[in-house]
Amino acid sequence: MMGAFTTFMIQPAQTCRAAIILALLAGCTPTENTVTPGTAGAPIVGTNVPPPTASNTEVPPPYALTIEPMPVSAPPELVVEANRITQRFIGTLLPTLQLAIASGGPVHAIDVCAVQAPQIAQQLSEDTGWNVRRVSLKARNSSTATPDAWEIMALNMFDERQRGGQEGVNINVAEIVGREFRYMQAQPAAPLCLTCHGTDIEPDVRSALEQRYPDDMATGYFQGQIRGAITLRKDI
Repeated sequence: MMGAFTTFMIQPAQTCRAAIILALLAGCTPTENTVTPGTAGAPIVGTNVPPPTASNTEVPPPYALTIEPMPVSAPPELVVEANRITQRFIGTLLPTLQLAIASGGPVHAIDVCAVQAPQIAQQLSEDTGWNVRRVSLKARNSSTATPDAWEIMALNMFDERQRGGQEGVNINVAEIVGREFRYMQAQPAAPLCLTCHGTDIEPDVRSALEQRYPDDMATGYFQGQIRGAITLRKDI
């Protein structure tokens, strides 16, 4: 049985910059999918949905899993390190995306995400010794951003916490799973992100998404809903 998730709050000073960029990152670019041995990630089946209401924000079975509590301790020093790496990811990509949007609009930002975001994740993985990637229950690219079993449970928990009133930028989880330390930071949909992930997408943006991501499921979101997560893991 898996242990309970131990959660940690990101400091308020970090939230202003993270609120806009966190959601823009999730699942919109290819990243290498790494699966914990013995816990192969199940494919996520989903379709685009209308604007969520109280009755359709839940993830349908079999992915709406029940988590049974069990005492688990997460080493504080690893939590701090994982949070720092997450902020490096955001801090590196943010200026690039801001420049892309300013110079070419959302369509240009899609191209930048597709190329540079995975490069940043790969470089961070090489520099830190952690595995850094992004996952979503409704991925832009299901072959690379599909969560494994632990990540599915975390993402469902993130959804519950967001629906309960907690802001997405303050939602994260840390846990020791087998011989790995694992950490996830939620990515909420900010207003800017709804340009590419919302319910009213401009034709040129939709066309660019269809060309880049023919199996895209990452639309139909409303502001604040959890789009996915940055996920990190490290052998201990």
